[in-house]
Amino acid sequence: MARAPLIGRLYWREYLALYLSLILVFLEGFIRIITLGLPQPIIRFFYNRSRNVFNVLSSSQGRQARSKQGSFVSSVANAADFVDLCSLFGYYAEEHVVQTGDGYLLGLHRLGWRKGEEGLRVNAGRGSLRKPVVYLHHGLLMNSEVWVCLTEKERCLPFMLVEKGYDVWLGNNRGNKYSKKSIRSSPTSNAFWDFSMDQFAFHDIPDSIEYVLATTAQLSLSYVGFSQGTAQAFATLSIHPTLNDKIDVFIALAPAMSPAGIHNGFVDALTKASPDVLFLAFGRRSILSSATMWQAILYPPIFVRLIDMSLAFLFNWGSRNISAHQKLAAYPHLYSFTSTKSVVHWFQIIRNKCFQMYDDDVQAPLSIGASERYYKVAKFPTRNIKTPIVLVYGGSDSLVDINVMLRELPKHTVAKEIPHFEHLDFLWAEHVETLVHPQVFDALEAYAGRDHLKQKYLTYGSINDSALRRRSLVTSEDDFSSPLAADRSDIDPRANGSANHSPSASIDLVHHTSPAKLPSRWEPVTPTPLSSSSTTPGSVPQRASKEKTKLSRLNPMMRKRQRRSGSTSSSRSTDSVAKFGEGGILLGAGKATVGSVNSPIMADVDPKESSNRNQ
Repeated sequence: MARAPLIGRLYWREYLALYLSLILVFLEGFIRIITLGLPQPIIRFFYNRSRNVFNVLSSSQGRQARSKQGSFVSSVANAADFVDLCSLFGYYAEEHVVQTGDGYLLGLHRLGWRKGEEGLRVNAGRGSLRKPVVYLHHGLLMNSEVWVCLTEKERCLPFMLVEKGYDVWLGNNRGNKYSKKSIRSSPTSNAFWDFSMDQFAFHDIPDSIEYVLATTAQLSLSYVGFSQGTAQAFATLSIHPTLNDKIDVFIALAPAMSPAGIHNGFVDALTKASPDVLFLAFGRRSILSSATMWQAILYPPIFVRLIDMSLAFLFNWGSRNISAHQKLAAYPHLYSFTSTKSVVHWFQIIRNKCFQMYDDDVQAPLSIGASERYYKVAKFPTRNIKTPIVLVYGGSDSLVDINVMLRELPKHTVAKEIPHFEHLDFLWAEHVETLVHPQVFDALEAYAGRDHLKQKYLTYGSINDSALRRRSLVTSEDDFSSPLAADRSDIDPRANGSANHSPSASIDLVHHTSPAKLPSRWEPVTPTPLSSSSTTPGSVPQRASKEKTKLSRLNPMMRKRQRRSGSTSSSRSTDSVAKFGEGGILLGAGKATVGSVNSPIMADVDPKESSNRNQ
């Protein structure tokens, strides 16, 4: 179909949908202005009338079912905050505040104690109980309450992590219920709400993680994100290389990166509109702030029906996997404030089909400068992520295009599908404890809780799992003859004590399981750097024959260094050098990755080629 002449990139029907959407937005804003001036008795009148209408229209069976669990469901729905929600299940929660680099004050919540452990010191230095740390982050228009507003403890992921021995932290984005403060601007100003996902990635996530690690005296943690919480982690890890060393594993529930679009054509047309049009419709502060008004004047079951219809209208979600009682308990905690700009950022990502940074200089459609030859918005370089990634997505989630996502992520990413799950099911579905939680626990069991105080680990996906199974990492006796190996507690992750060796003499270990459960065939290897002057007398003649016969297997750069120095290491066998390279790293198909550094290394050299080079 031909496009409307002289008017940019939309079809005529998309412009019609855009105009109708704007009319609805203005109507909603007008109603909100009226309700702001309503006194409390009138609000209660509307609430009572809506309750009476619902009871007349609903069946007697439904009323009886609601009355059976109504007491606890009401307690969850009416809980004032995160701490109250946790206390309903008998858990003690701490509240923390972290200041970002640009002056926002973010609320953090901590669940570090099982029932009965409240008096213990956890991750508080010497003499305290040590636990691996897990950090959870919520999605768009949410806060940390969405993780704990369930009707059964067994379906609550944070509580189950606490029972498994983890120190659980939950973050919040700037602008939401727990982070609505800044030292530089007021929430009543436009400046406070001038943030997008860029600020989440550059400040909120890294600053929160640094605070958690500093408070718990840990060097790393595990990250579990939901929806936009996964997008923020993708963005953060891609632009902060050093942060990859501080996150053992990134588990993405209902991951979001580049959604294909919105199911409803009216709203999808908004994603293609100019940011100026969107700011005109929604303002430049918080978006959809009238949601709290509707919640106040509507009877809860009616409010639930309104949310369900909205989700079906926007995303074609049926919400059939979430029970009616769970909706009554959770939907009152579903909405929290965020900026219009952060939603506009998602619209730009959807429109351009690219996981990009916010476009502050949107070009006119017919402008010469709009060409990619002259202007291109910076992308988040997600392929640079070195942290292990586990994606758990729903087969019925319209916001996830797993094929597009995998193309933009590193090759070590693992994806697992829950066939019939939609987006919100990963938080509140009836069988979430049997379908989703085991995926999280397995990933944490494989990666979390490594003792970085003792050694560094090579855990990233550039090493193929099949290669790991074929190799047996057994240290020779020569490796333990060096002074660096004198203290076995520094190299054995199962021994007590702490490591006090330099980075050049660190222990690299390839594994995909927790150190406490290392398979016997994967043993730590003690690499000792080649030395040019510190060899012991007599060691070089004893090894001269071995060096000569196996010299062709070594990397040319290593042979060159040996010829220049005239000696080899006395505390390291040639077999170890040939297998692991100069730095002691297990060589894969051509690359070995440590932390955030990629270094191509030749694992094997053809003897004929080696002899030719020597000549």
